[in-house]
Amino acid sequence: MIDTEQALSVPSRRSLRAGLSQAAAALALLALAGCASAPEQAAAPQAPAKAASTVPAPVAPEPASRIEAKAPVERDHAMVVAANPLAAQAGREILEAGGNAIDAAIAVQAMLGLVEPQSSGIGGGAFLLNWNASQRQLITWDGRETAPAAVTPSLFLKPDGTPMSFSDAMIGGRAVGTPGVLRMLAAAHARQGALPWKALFKPAITLAEAGFPISDRLHTSIEADQAALAQNPVTRAYFLDAQGKPLAAGTIRRNPAYAATLREIADRGADAFYTGKIAQDIVDAVRGQKANPGLLTLADLKGYQAQAQAPVCTPWKGYSVCGMGLPSSGGVTVGQMLKLIERFDTSKLSPTGSQTAHLLAEAGRLAFADRNAYLADGAFFAVPVEGLLAPNYLQQRSALIDPNKAMADAQPGTPAMAPKVVSAEPSALPSTSHLSIVDTKGNAVSMTTSIENSFGSRLMVDGFMLNNQLTDFSFVPDINGRPVANSVQPNKRPLSSMSPTMVFDRDGKLTLVVGSPGGSQIIGYVAQTLVAILDQKLDPQTAVSLPHVLNRDRDETEVESDALKAPLEALGHKVKVGPMTSGLHVIQIAKAKPKPKTEEDSQPKTAEDNKEAPAPLVAKPVVQAAPATVLIGGADPRREGVATGY
Repeated sequence: MIDTEQALSVPSRRSLRAGLSQAAAALALLALAGCASAPEQAAAPQAPAKAASTVPAPVAPEPASRIEAKAPVERDHAMVVAANPLAAQAGREILEAGGNAIDAAIAVQAMLGLVEPQSSGIGGGAFLLNWNASQRQLITWDGRETAPAAVTPSLFLKPDGTPMSFSDAMIGGRAVGTPGVLRMLAAAHARQGALPWKALFKPAITLAEAGFPISDRLHTSIEADQAALAQNPVTRAYFLDAQGKPLAAGTIRRNPAYAATLREIADRGADAFYTGKIAQDIVDAVRGQKANPGLLTLADLKGYQAQAQAPVCTPWKGYSVCGMGLPSSGGVTVGQMLKLIERFDTSKLSPTGSQTAHLLAEAGRLAFADRNAYLADGAFFAVPVEGLLAPNYLQQRSALIDPNKAMADAQPGTPAMAPKVVSAEPSALPSTSHLSIVDTKGNAVSMTTSIENSFGSRLMVDGFMLNNQLTDFSFVPDINGRPVANSVQPNKRPLSSMSPTMVFDRDGKLTLVVGSPGGSQIIGYVAQTLVAILDQKLDPQTAVSLPHVLNRDRDETEVESDALKAPLEALGHKVKVGPMTSGLHVIQIAKAKPKPKTEEDSQPKTAEDNKEAPAPLVAKPVVQAAPATVLIGGADPRREGVATGY
């Protein structure tokens, strides 16, 4: 059995030890990024009415640079899969120095804030699953941003009562929530860290001072966001050259301000971020914007608390699929998608075929209808989680899926204890990062981390970017007098689609660590990958390279492959073909295969054996005892991530 802790109080931050050295040597950066896609919807029983369209028109999604073919990576002892080679290397070096999965995650996040600043960093938030192998215990950590205490429900409404455009809302201080990632990592480290806290920031500090090469993907992101970055003198000076052009790939960029910030955090712990000069600098930047000031205060920062809680685990075809609870929608919605298609034998279907695509699309349609209606921060809203995952309810919803015909429409269902609400889909864009780690003792981390949109609020403070996560709230508090679950409230955490996931077999053994960036499409990416690996028996690299399909309860089923357009249209889907930039990072813990060994090597050694002897003409292979498990890593070909280990 897996021990999944019930809601825990956050442990007090212990005194963080000093020590260690050795920083990460710079690697030659790999280039990459790319495309992805999504599935279609299905129908449901009577329930909350869906609002016509409450999603502000979004800005363009995160750009792709190129697709890069990758092979699965196998290692015997430990593995890190992260979105940038330098970040993955930082995590590996911490593991090689005796650190555990939590230690490595901290080093990876610190490095990502330097080399992938458009996607995540200490100015944002995260969700983390931590498996303690010796205690057989799974804990989840909520480091999601919170709304400032001074917000009102009209935060994103114009004077006439209509919602602001997404682009107007996200740039500047208005959408900046209280960052949570550092409090979360400090709490997790205080509970289960192995190496001194200070040691974990050394690789990122060293590289920030020496300089790192701008990757192809970072260059592409700067190029796509050039106009917004040019508006602020700090981001203009850091991301653009003297002529105002995006820094070219390969340019060496130093960030001494970030190095100084990390050094303060390394020396004084997370308190250095949430109080003192850094906190004051954050507040000044957020509130000092002339065009779009925010409401964040020193009290908001000082009062932030990460939360440890029980995971949401869903039984599926002999496995236990575990994810985050609220305010992440991942655990519930990924679980729903899997259960909705459990009655179909997907093991006999082609992973790239139209039947698999159709089932994933229909499951997504139904699951997102429920998500958009009911899910929000459970501390502020009575979310019917048990009802949404109840077997009888999911059987009723699954019966709406016709394997030969697409649904015309999907309404939210009526689970037990369902409140009277109206459905409103929040806007979320695919600028996030995910890391998967397994250490030598079998401990593991699945962590998805984000500043929301690419480059977040476009505010850079002391070398790091600030989030715009408050735009993950619904912009309208009610529709026709009925409340919206994910509306803005003081100290509330916005609904998230981040879906860090771990899978356990029927014996309770960890078998898979997975997650992805990608806005609300994350849910579909993760669900599709789980089906491909667990039921269709693909290796992790092949699974993350599959063309995506998903429907987020919208008119169109999104697909990545032109080959799926005609067969899905024949089933009644309206199909949109286009890229979707997932960033799936997977580690599979699989049974190791026996390794060949020569017959001579298998014999006991004596003094005579040490004397020189003629080499045998032919080495006779025999089977030797091998490690019980092997780690198989897969990194999404659409981005520049890698799997590394030993």
